[in-house]
Amino acid sequence: MMKKWILLFCVLSGISFLHAQVLRHRTVALMGSRFDISIVDKDSLSAEKDIDEVVAEIDRIENLISEWRPNTQISEVNRNAGITPVKVDREVFDLTKRGIYFSKISGGAFDISIAAMDKIWKFDGSMQEMPADSSIRKSVARVGYENIVLDSANCTIFLKKKGMKIGFGSIGKGYAADRGKALMLKKGIKAGIVNASGDMSVWGLSPKGRLWRIGITDPFHPSEYIDIITLDNESMVTSGDYEKYAVINGKRYAHIINPKTGYPSHGLTSATVKGPSAEFANGLSTSVMVLGAKKGKKLMKRFPNYQYYLITDKEKIIKSKGWESVKRK
Repeated sequence: MMKKWILLFCVLSGISFLHAQVLRHRTVALMGSRFDISIVDKDSLSAEKDIDEVVAEIDRIENLISEWRPNTQISEVNRNAGITPVKVDREVFDLTKRGIYFSKISGGAFDISIAAMDKIWKFDGSMQEMPADSSIRKSVARVGYENIVLDSANCTIFLKKKGMKIGFGSIGKGYAADRGKALMLKKGIKAGIVNASGDMSVWGLSPKGRLWRIGITDPFHPSEYIDIITLDNESMVTSGDYEKYAVINGKRYAHIINPKTGYPSHGLTSATVKGPSAEFANGLSTSVMVLGAKKGKKLMKRFPNYQYYLITDKEKIIKSKGWESVKRK
């Protein structure tokens, strides 16, 4: 699902870029999004080389799973929808399998085949009237994770319906952030942040020996943080609907679409999830945004290693019992 809107920012309290010999930061465009990569190493040259490796790993992943690059394995799967199964790398197969898992546990609120949805909603300010109900229903005719066939023995993916597509806009960047972190840990890099437009994996301590502090943007006052927490070798993801939306007849329609109905989700303005994996947190936050607070909380209870911080469109905050905020002076 589309996730260009996520707003998590690293609060650099306790981190100084004067410590260039131990911390380096780079912002790059990858997977159609902004990535902020921060690495703590023995010197700036080593840290820059580490960042190069993280960038190369993310680019490798994009060259496997991008639905926009024509030569990727996922593009080949999509081109052969309704025609023939396509053999893919086990990594791609397993990521698809996990995408289907999220689709199942969310009852279809999350669906990796939403990539096939007709783009009838426009959130660039140009949309002045509602699409027809019939057009909205038709827009999701080719959406349905139930029509994805996985053959583990042959490592193939088959989309039953012509015109179907799968995409990883909702978990791909989280997966990439997790992989960047794993690559650095394997190399012995003891601290850093891979922030994929808000799908964030964090490990180790800042140069001053403190846990990394992360701020969650207030959706109703975007220049401010509504909460700040510390992450201890964890990941955090925010799904939000407050950057891209359309106002039609005085009503606000956000860009996160319910893949079952074709209509924009409503009730929640943002959903932040933190836990061990950015990919998993990503799948949960997207699901919760579509499910809404009541059903979303029920889903989250199944995963006690993950915590949530929800903000409703009425500015109400709902958070899990284990959620700990940084005390502000």
